[in-house]
Amino acid sequence: MRRLLLLPLLAAVLLAGCKGNCRQLSETLCNCAANQNEKNACLQRVANRASSISPTDADEQLCGQLLPGCDCHTINTTAGKYACGLAREP
Repeated sequence: MRRLLLLPLLAAVLLAGCKGNCRQLSETLCNCAANQNEKNACLQRVANRASSISPTDADEQLCGQLLPGCDCHTINTTAGKYACGLAREP
């Protein structure tokens, strides 16, 4: 019986590892939402788009580079926007 309870949890953990860098970056940005309703709506939009848009290898590489530096505490600053890929270098 315990195995049956652990299967959904294990599946969720394994599937989370399958997300690409761009999906992870998008979800990180959703975590910066002002409240839980906005966060949930953002995560739903990300999931919907992920099913119809496939990032290129170059996109995934760029998202992977941005992911460690993207921080909700600095997202409203110019440097934070660059760090999360929300602004382009001039």
